[in-house]
Amino acid sequence: MKNLVLRLSILCALLLAKPTVAEVVTVYTSAGFAPLMLGDGRGMYPDLIGYLNQRKLGKLTFRLQYMPRKRLQVKLEDGSIDGMVIGMMPEWFDDVEQKKYLWSASFASDRHALVSLAAKPVSPDTPAGLVGASVGLTLGYHYPGIDGWLASSRMLRSEGASDEKNLEKLLLGRLDCVIVAESMARYFIRAHAMSSRLHVAILASPPTERRMLAPHNYAAAFGQIAPVLKKLKDDPAWQRIVATYQ
Repeated sequence: MKNLVLRLSILCALLLAKPTVAEVVTVYTSAGFAPLMLGDGRGMYPDLIGYLNQRKLGKLTFRLQYMPRKRLQVKLEDGSIDGMVIGMMPEWFDDVEQKKYLWSASFASDRHALVSLAAKPVSPDTPAGLVGASVGLTLGYHYPGIDGWLASSRMLRSEGASDEKNLEKLLLGRLDCVIVAESMARYFIRAHAMSSRLHVAILASPPTERRMLAPHNYAAAFGQIAPVLKKLKDDPAWQRIVATYQ
């Protein structure tokens, strides 16, 4: 009789127990260029989300979703964003003191590069050669650290839909040079075997740091992800993933 009562008690406890429900956290990105995001669904950001999910951080499951930069900015400013944002800098959101949002440590860094044709290289160290040159920029993008240099260079700005489109225009001779992230330039050159056709000059500017941003109402989830991102640069497993895009 005692065994029967015990079994019934265990059965009732199992029936009444609440199932563990995973909390899905959407991570937004406005990046649409390689190697951060590739057209086939791969890229450093999708791989990072996969890496975080493999770490099984409590009940959290992360899902990456693209959102255009302007819409993302509006949602952050009006407080309607329903998730975190990957790959941002405090300087881009007037939050140098890091009070408006929660910010992770930098998990990657990049630099701006001036890409031109190897047959007709454009050098940032030769100001006279910049005057009147057409430079491809991406529509809606900010270029912190080089805005002043751009304004004084007297180059003719041409805004395109994406970095890739600007590089295609460069190869067609419709632009004299293009400003892109160094990682993007290196990946494009390797993926398309363009080392003999394109010239890359690194611009003198502070590095672009990639961080995770979270609204304060996501503090609990952010508290689990932030320590992992802080150690990311020292993780051999993650560095092996990064190496596939270099």
